[in-house]
Amino acid sequence: MPRRLIHPHRWKPPVAADRGPTAPLVVKSLLPTGGTGPEDVVFDRDGRVVAGLADGRIVRIDPATGVRAEIGDTGGRPLGLQPRADGGVLICDHDRGLLLLRPDGGVEVLVGRVDGEPLRFASNVVDSPDGTIWFTTSTRRWDLADHLGDVFEHTETGRLLRRDPDGTVRTVLDGLKFANGLVLAPDGTYLLVAETAGYRIRRHWLAGPRAGTTEMFAENLPGFPDNMSLGSDGLVWVGVVAPRNPLLDRLLPLPGVLRLLVWNLPAGVRPKAEPIAWVMAYDLDGRLVHDLRTTDGSYGFVTSVAEHAGTVVAGSLTAADVAVLAI
Repeated sequence: MPRRLIHPHRWKPPVAADRGPTAPLVVKSLLPTGGTGPEDVVFDRDGRVVAGLADGRIVRIDPATGVRAEIGDTGGRPLGLQPRADGGVLICDHDRGLLLLRPDGGVEVLVGRVDGEPLRFASNVVDSPDGTIWFTTSTRRWDLADHLGDVFEHTETGRLLRRDPDGTVRTVLDGLKFANGLVLAPDGTYLLVAETAGYRIRRHWLAGPRAGTTEMFAENLPGFPDNMSLGSDGLVWVGVVAPRNPLLDRLLPLPGVLRLLVWNLPAGVRPKAEPIAWVMAYDLDGRLVHDLRTTDGSYGFVTSVAEHAGTVVAGSLTAADVAVLAI
């Protein structure tokens, strides 16, 4: 049976440039989540790992002891997370929109609709001390189960949105190539936004003489960047789900019918993501500091990575555990 129809857009990607890893990725230990799919992993103010699971639960794990507690349930599919100073957690829920998990465990919908339409595929979120919230939506056409359809189609319907303290929501950037990870600069002057299908990370200025403008922070990445986080080490940590696919790169500039044919091939012969566990880290000037990879099967499909006080953890859309990495 043919798969859902795609409407391909042409794009000529830059020629892949890969200078190779700086070191192997080594999994030191695994932290069971009590479920599956810790798509985003973040540290709270006390150095505990917070993750959302495929069944809707939000869990908090002590990385030193592995002690785990369930702190809430969204009733949907949580993706990106942002712990708040008061103990609450901002949540991008694929099914329900932008949510707030209160310290008492209650869940509140902050943004359920944008421009009159239900908010779908909310991806990642950050906030500032004044209560402003920025969040991304990856695509307006595809869902999580068929997210590769957006990569093949190259719809460029990702967005960066802003919610002001009074509840007003507006689109800051539109036309993004599968908008994903989000980092707010330490001084609040800019945001970094990962475009998974564009193999790049943008810097969008919020303040100063360049306010309102956007430039490239890192581009022509050798893989697909996913969630990002700012570590206590001052580095921007990036989960990389897979290397770029040479066939897809060749097809993207060509007539869309070729991608449509490949998209409808049987699953066994369609291009597949190379099994790999991969994280990168950049300084705030966009210089690559870490490029850690392994294909030993110890972990894989890394969708997030976070660092706190020297401890680095990785999460995955498909794994059951959170990986603690040896750096």
